Amino acid sequence: MKMKNMIAAALAFGALAGGPAAAQQASYPERVVKIIAGFPPGGGNDVLARLLAERLQNVLGQPFVVENRPGANGFIAFDAVRKSKPDGYTLLVGPSSGMAVNPAVYRKLPYDPLKDFAPISMVGGFPLLVTVKPDSPYKTLDDFVQAARKDPDSIDYGSAATSFQLATEMFAQQAQIKLHHIPYTGSAQAVHAVLSGEVPVTFADSSAAVPQIKADSLRALAVTTGQRISSLPDVPTVREANYPGYEMMLWSGLFAPAGTPPEVLNKLEQTVRDIVQEPGIQERLQALGIEPIGSTSEELTATMQTQIEQYKEVARNADISIDW
Repeated sequence: MKMKNMIAAALAFGALAGGPAAAQQASYPERVVKIIAGFPPGGGNDVLARLLAERLQNVLGQPFVVENRPGANGFIAFDAVRKSKPDGYTLLVGPSSGMAVNPAVYRKLPYDPLKDFAPISMVGGFPLLVTVKPDSPYKTLDDFVQAARKDPDSIDYGSAATSFQLATEMFAQQAQIKLHHIPYTGSAQAVHAVLSGEVPVTFADSSAAVPQIKADSLRALAVTTGQRISSLPDVPTVREANYPGYEMMLWSGLFAPAGTPPEVLNKLEQTVRDIVQEPGIQERLQALGIEPIGSTSEELTATMQTQIEQYKEVARNADISIDW
């Protein structure tokens, strides 16, 4: 009897000790969850957020509502989530531009991506494509590089944002060429600039470029990821064009405010990872030029830390520095 009582007491204590956390994970969510996106409707991050919200709602049984808060290079959305209650009911679809590029190029930031947010999962990746007009004299990436070497700083390139500028400059540094930067307000505008002949080349995100490439109105010289992408399997990687050290893919991840209970973060992480593995979701993402990822929170944190340092070096070498 004595032993039975001790066992019963130990089990009761264990249930009490683990009870609140287990109950919080089991009951979450109990009401509407907001997913904030820092860009207007229709862009890659917005599309990703809405796909994710739809499946999270179906799986977890509560509404997940996407709220667009564009402006100030995403700072408005980051600030809203950073200052929200850390209870799992306000989340952020955070792009690599805000989480890894901004810390490398801004002298001061109004937020700290590694301290102010709790990473949940890297959801999807946005490969970049080195693109030119179909009638461009550059038939291969090497053609482009050789032309740039013959006449340094004579070739313009368009970029949709600092992330694309950084991707281009990182390649230019590895290829030992100098290019002239022409900024545009978005991916569609940068692609249009190539189509209209304003600039001969742009590193475009796949969601904007793939439809044009498949319609034969744009030619892809290379993809910036480590491996070829499923939507354009015939397009070689930059690495295959004899630049083995080069790799860059923009991405979007799901984040919560720092201080969100671990049991809530764990539930969200596992749910998101399961969703991204669904064949139907993978097909929908790939059709949009987005590579499904579904990382762990630890993998996302490590990627951010590595990329911030890597991009800082590229930005220093290219003299890219922005005041906030």
